[in-house]
Amino acid sequence: MESEIGRYEDGISEKVLTKKELHKMVWRSFFLQASFNYERMQACGWLYGMLPALEKIHRNKKDLAKSMKLHMEFFNTHPFLVTFIMGIVAAMEQNKEDQETIRGIKVATMGPLGGIGDALFWLTALPITAGIGAALAIEGNILGPVIFLVLFNILHFGLRFGLMNYGYSTGVRAVQSLKENTKLVSRAATIVGLTVVGALIASYINLKLPVIITAGEAKVALQTDVLDKVLPNMLPFAYTVLMYYLLKKNFSPVKLIALTVFIGLAGRICGVL
Repeated sequence: MESEIGRYEDGISEKVLTKKELHKMVWRSFFLQASFNYERMQACGWLYGMLPALEKIHRNKKDLAKSMKLHMEFFNTHPFLVTFIMGIVAAMEQNKEDQETIRGIKVATMGPLGGIGDALFWLTALPITAGIGAALAIEGNILGPVIFLVLFNILHFGLRFGLMNYGYSTGVRAVQSLKENTKLVSRAATIVGLTVVGALIASYINLKLPVIITAGEAKVALQTDVLDKVLPNMLPFAYTVLMYYLLKKNFSPVKLIALTVFIGLAGRICGVL
Protein backbone atom coordinates (compact mmCIF):
# COMPACT_ATOMS: atom_id res chain seq x y z
CA MET A 1 0.00 0.00 0.00
CA GLU A 2 2.89 2.34 0.79
CA SER A 3 4.25 2.06 -2.73
CA GLU A 4 0.87 2.81 -4.25
CA ILE A 5 -0.42 5.80 -2.31
CA GLY A 6 2.58 6.89 -0.26
CA ARG A 7 5.71 8.63 -1.39
CA TYR A 8 7.06 8.69 -4.91
CA GLU A 9 9.91 6.39 -5.99
CA ASP A 10 11.95 9.37 -7.12
CA GLY A 11 12.05 11.50 -3.97
CA ILE A 12 14.49 14.10 -5.31
CA SER A 13 12.99 17.57 -4.97
CA GLU A 14 14.14 20.29 -7.36
CA LYS A 15 12.60 23.49 -8.66
CA VAL A 16 11.79 22.69 -12.29
CA LEU A 17 8.58 24.66 -12.91
CA THR A 18 8.80 28.01 -14.70
CA LYS A 19 6.34 30.74 -15.63
CA LYS A 20 5.77 28.90 -18.90
CA GLU A 21 4.30 25.82 -17.20
CA LEU A 22 2.30 27.89 -14.72
CA HIS A 23 0.74 30.03 -17.45
CA LYS A 24 0.00 26.94 -19.51
CA MET A 25 -1.85 25.53 -16.51
CA VAL A 26 -3.88 28.73 -16.23
CA TRP A 27 -5.01 28.53 -19.85
CA ARG A 28 -5.89 24.87 -19.41
CA SER A 29 -7.93 25.72 -16.29
CA PHE A 30 -10.58 27.25 -18.60
CA PHE A 31 -11.44 23.67 -19.58
CA LEU A 32 -11.96 22.54 -15.99
CA GLN A 33 -15.59 21.57 -16.61
CA ALA A 34 -15.22 20.38 -20.19
CA SER A 35 -15.50 16.73 -19.06
CA PHE A 36 -17.79 17.35 -16.08
CA ASN A 37 -19.59 14.24 -14.84
CA TYR A 38 -21.58 13.26 -11.75
CA GLU A 39 -19.11 10.62 -10.59
CA ARG A 40 -15.90 12.68 -10.33
CA MET A 41 -17.22 16.15 -11.16
CA GLN A 42 -14.27 18.23 -12.46
CA ALA A 43 -11.57 15.56 -12.06
CA CYS A 44 -10.82 15.15 -15.79
CA GLY A 45 -10.45 18.88 -16.33
CA TRP A 46 -8.38 19.18 -13.16
CA LEU A 47 -5.91 16.54 -14.35
CA TYR A 48 -5.76 18.15 -17.80
CA GLY A 49 -4.84 21.45 -16.16
CA MET A 50 -2.21 19.88 -13.91
CA LEU A 51 -0.47 17.84 -16.63
CA PRO A 52 2.08 20.49 -17.76
CA ALA A 53 3.45 20.56 -14.20
CA LEU A 54 3.21 16.82 -13.54
CA GLU A 55 5.02 15.89 -16.76
CA LYS A 56 7.81 18.35 -15.97
CA ILE A 57 8.16 17.21 -12.33
CA HIS A 58 7.86 13.42 -12.64
CA ARG A 59 10.46 12.04 -15.01
CA ASN A 60 9.85 8.58 -13.51
CA LYS A 61 6.94 7.13 -15.51
CA LYS A 62 5.64 5.15 -12.53
CA ASP A 63 5.57 8.29 -10.41
CA LEU A 64 3.78 10.17 -13.20
CA ALA A 65 1.17 7.41 -13.49
CA LYS A 66 0.70 7.38 -9.71
CA SER A 67 0.26 11.15 -9.65
CA MET A 68 -2.21 11.11 -12.55
CA LYS A 69 -4.23 8.44 -10.78
CA LEU A 70 -4.34 10.59 -7.64
CA HIS A 71 -5.56 13.62 -9.58
CA MET A 72 -8.35 11.68 -11.27
CA GLU A 73 -10.14 11.40 -7.93
CA PHE A 74 -13.29 13.40 -7.17
CA PHE A 75 -12.73 17.16 -7.40
CA ASN A 76 -15.13 20.10 -7.40
CA THR A 77 -14.54 23.79 -6.71
CA HIS A 78 -15.28 27.21 -8.20
CA PRO A 79 -13.84 27.22 -11.75
CA PHE A 80 -12.59 30.82 -11.53
CA LEU A 81 -10.51 30.18 -8.39
CA VAL A 82 -9.17 26.72 -9.20
CA THR A 83 -5.72 28.07 -10.13
CA PHE A 84 -5.07 28.83 -6.45
CA ILE A 85 -5.32 25.11 -5.65
CA MET A 86 -3.36 24.24 -8.78
CA GLY A 87 -0.48 26.45 -7.65
CA ILE A 88 -0.38 24.93 -4.17
CA VAL A 89 -0.58 21.34 -5.44
CA ALA A 90 2.08 22.02 -8.11
CA ALA A 91 4.43 23.27 -5.38
CA MET A 92 3.71 20.18 -3.27
CA GLU A 93 4.24 17.83 -6.22
CA GLN A 94 7.53 19.56 -6.96
CA ASN A 95 8.61 19.00 -3.35
CA LYS A 96 7.58 15.32 -3.71
CA GLU A 97 5.20 15.52 -0.76
CA ASP A 98 3.36 12.41 0.40
CA GLN A 99 0.24 11.75 -1.70
CA GLU A 100 -2.01 11.59 1.34
CA THR A 101 -0.89 15.12 2.24
CA ILE A 102 -1.60 16.35 -1.28
CA ARG A 103 -5.02 14.70 -1.21
CA GLY A 104 -5.78 16.35 2.14
CA ILE A 105 -4.85 19.80 0.84
CA LYS A 106 -7.11 19.38 -2.19
CA VAL A 107 -10.05 18.34 -0.04
CA ALA A 108 -9.41 21.13 2.48
CA THR A 109 -9.30 23.91 -0.13
CA MET A 110 -11.86 23.03 -2.78
CA GLY A 111 -14.90 23.50 -0.50
CA PRO A 112 -14.07 26.94 0.94
CA LEU A 113 -13.06 28.27 -2.49
CA GLY A 114 -16.39 27.15 -3.90
CA GLY A 115 -18.23 29.33 -1.36
CA ILE A 116 -15.87 32.29 -1.77
CA GLY A 117 -16.14 32.12 -5.57
CA ASP A 118 -19.94 32.19 -5.55
CA ALA A 119 -20.01 35.19 -3.22
CA LEU A 120 -17.22 37.02 -5.01
CA PHE A 121 -18.33 36.52 -8.61
CA TRP A 122 -22.05 35.74 -8.81
CA LEU A 123 -23.18 37.97 -5.92
CA THR A 124 -20.67 40.81 -6.27
CA ALA A 125 -18.64 41.14 -9.47
CA LEU A 126 -21.37 40.10 -11.90
CA PRO A 127 -24.13 42.43 -10.58
CA ILE A 128 -21.74 45.39 -10.39
CA THR A 129 -20.20 45.01 -13.86
CA ALA A 130 -23.51 44.01 -15.47
CA GLY A 131 -25.20 46.99 -13.80
CA ILE A 132 -22.60 49.38 -15.24
CA GLY A 133 -22.96 47.87 -18.71
CA ALA A 134 -26.77 47.82 -18.53
CA ALA A 135 -26.90 51.45 -17.40
CA LEU A 136 -24.82 52.51 -20.41
CA ALA A 137 -26.87 50.34 -22.78
CA ILE A 138 -30.17 51.79 -21.50
CA GLU A 139 -28.85 55.27 -22.28
CA GLY A 140 -28.15 54.15 -25.85
CA ASN A 141 -24.42 53.59 -25.53
CA ILE A 142 -23.49 50.72 -27.85
CA LEU A 143 -20.38 50.01 -25.78
CA GLY A 144 -22.44 48.97 -22.73
CA PRO A 145 -22.13 45.18 -23.33
CA VAL A 146 -18.47 45.55 -24.30
CA ILE A 147 -17.64 47.46 -21.11
CA PHE A 148 -19.43 44.80 -19.04
CA LEU A 149 -17.39 42.00 -20.62
CA VAL A 150 -14.13 43.93 -20.31
CA LEU A 151 -14.64 44.86 -16.64
CA PHE A 152 -15.78 41.37 -15.61
CA ASN A 153 -12.96 39.61 -17.41
CA ILE A 154 -10.27 41.95 -16.10
CA LEU A 155 -11.18 40.65 -12.65
CA HIS A 156 -11.64 37.11 -13.92
CA PHE A 157 -8.32 36.82 -15.78
CA GLY A 158 -6.46 38.79 -13.14
CA LEU A 159 -7.52 36.37 -10.42
CA ARG A 160 -6.76 33.28 -12.51
CA PHE A 161 -3.17 34.31 -13.20
CA GLY A 162 -2.62 36.04 -9.86
CA LEU A 163 -3.87 33.13 -7.77
CA MET A 164 -1.77 30.64 -9.72
CA ASN A 165 1.41 32.57 -8.93
CA TYR A 166 0.35 33.22 -5.33
CA GLY A 167 -0.60 29.59 -4.66
CA TYR A 168 2.63 28.29 -6.19
CA SER A 169 4.91 30.79 -4.42
CA THR A 170 3.35 30.37 -0.96
CA GLY A 171 2.59 26.65 -1.18
CA VAL A 172 0.97 25.04 1.84
CA ARG A 173 1.35 28.24 3.88
CA ALA A 174 -1.49 29.76 1.85
CA VAL A 175 -3.92 27.15 3.18
CA GLN A 176 -3.78 28.54 6.72
CA SER A 177 -4.50 32.04 5.43
CA LEU A 178 -7.43 30.68 3.42
CA LYS A 179 -8.93 28.93 6.46
CA GLU A 180 -8.62 32.07 8.60
CA ASN A 181 -10.21 34.44 6.07
CA THR A 182 -12.82 32.28 4.31
CA LYS A 183 -15.80 33.44 6.37
CA LEU A 184 -14.64 37.06 6.37
CA VAL A 185 -14.22 37.22 2.58
CA SER A 186 -17.49 35.42 1.89
CA ARG A 187 -19.44 37.65 4.26
CA ALA A 188 -17.93 40.87 2.90
CA ALA A 189 -18.54 39.85 -0.73
CA THR A 190 -22.12 38.81 0.05
CA ILE A 191 -22.89 42.14 1.76
CA VAL A 192 -21.49 44.14 -1.16
CA GLY A 193 -23.32 41.97 -3.67
CA LEU A 194 -26.68 42.24 -1.91
CA THR A 195 -26.24 46.02 -1.65
CA VAL A 196 -25.65 46.24 -5.38
CA VAL A 197 -28.61 43.97 -6.14
CA GLY A 198 -30.82 46.20 -3.97
CA ALA A 199 -29.70 49.26 -5.93
CA LEU A 200 -30.36 47.49 -9.23
CA ILE A 201 -33.88 46.58 -8.10
CA ALA A 202 -34.68 50.22 -7.34
CA SER A 203 -33.08 51.48 -10.55
CA TYR A 204 -34.14 49.01 -13.22
CA ILE A 205 -37.40 47.34 -12.16
CA ASN A 206 -40.08 49.68 -13.44
CA LEU A 207 -43.38 48.84 -11.78
CA LYS A 208 -45.90 51.63 -11.27
CA LEU A 209 -49.58 51.86 -10.42
CA PRO A 210 -51.17 54.85 -12.23
CA VAL A 211 -54.20 54.60 -9.95
CA ILE A 212 -55.64 57.85 -8.60
CA ILE A 213 -58.09 57.80 -5.72
CA THR A 214 -60.63 60.61 -5.81
CA ALA A 215 -62.37 61.81 -2.66
CA GLY A 216 -64.41 64.90 -3.44
CA GLU A 217 -62.00 67.40 -4.91
CA ALA A 218 -58.97 65.64 -3.44
CA LYS A 219 -56.97 63.35 -5.70
CA VAL A 220 -54.40 60.95 -4.30
CA ALA A 221 -51.99 58.99 -6.49
CA LEU A 222 -51.86 55.52 -4.93
CA GLN A 223 -48.20 54.92 -5.63
CA THR A 224 -46.47 58.30 -5.34
CA ASP A 225 -48.61 59.72 -2.53
CA VAL A 226 -49.17 56.54 -0.50
CA LEU A 227 -46.94 53.55 -1.25
CA ASP A 228 -43.73 55.46 -1.99
CA LYS A 229 -44.24 57.56 1.13
CA VAL A 230 -44.22 54.39 3.20
CA LEU A 231 -41.23 52.85 1.39
CA PRO A 232 -39.67 54.23 -1.80
CA ASN A 233 -39.87 51.75 -4.68
CA MET A 234 -42.06 49.45 -2.63
CA LEU A 235 -43.63 47.75 -5.66
CA PRO A 236 -40.34 46.76 -7.37
CA PHE A 237 -39.11 45.43 -4.03
CA ALA A 238 -42.33 43.48 -3.41
CA TYR A 239 -42.27 41.98 -6.90
CA THR A 240 -38.63 40.93 -6.48
CA VAL A 241 -39.46 39.25 -3.17
CA LEU A 242 -42.35 37.45 -4.90
CA MET A 243 -40.03 36.16 -7.65
CA TYR A 244 -37.50 35.00 -5.06
CA TYR A 245 -40.24 33.21 -3.12
CA LEU A 246 -41.48 31.44 -6.25
CA LEU A 247 -37.93 30.39 -7.15
CA LYS A 248 -37.64 28.80 -3.71
CA LYS A 249 -40.89 26.98 -4.47
CA ASN A 250 -39.19 25.41 -7.52
CA PHE A 251 -40.79 27.61 -10.16
CA SER A 252 -38.55 27.61 -13.24
CA PRO A 253 -37.13 30.91 -14.58
CA VAL A 254 -39.08 30.36 -17.82
CA LYS A 255 -42.35 30.21 -15.88
CA LEU A 256 -41.47 33.36 -13.96
CA ILE A 257 -40.66 35.22 -17.19
CA ALA A 258 -44.00 34.10 -18.66
CA LEU A 259 -45.78 35.18 -15.48
CA THR A 260 -44.12 38.60 -15.61
CA VAL A 261 -45.14 39.10 -19.25
CA PHE A 262 -48.71 38.05 -18.45
CA ILE A 263 -48.98 40.40 -15.45
CA GLY A 264 -47.55 43.26 -17.51
CA LEU A 265 -49.97 42.74 -20.42
CA ALA A 266 -52.98 42.19 -18.16
CA GLY A 267 -52.13 45.22 -16.05
CA ARG A 268 -51.68 47.38 -19.13
CA ILE A 269 -54.97 46.28 -20.66
CA CYS A 270 -56.84 46.83 -17.39
CA GLY A 271 -55.14 50.21 -16.91
CA VAL A 272 -53.63 49.43 -13.51
CA LEU A 273 -49.96 49.21 -14.63
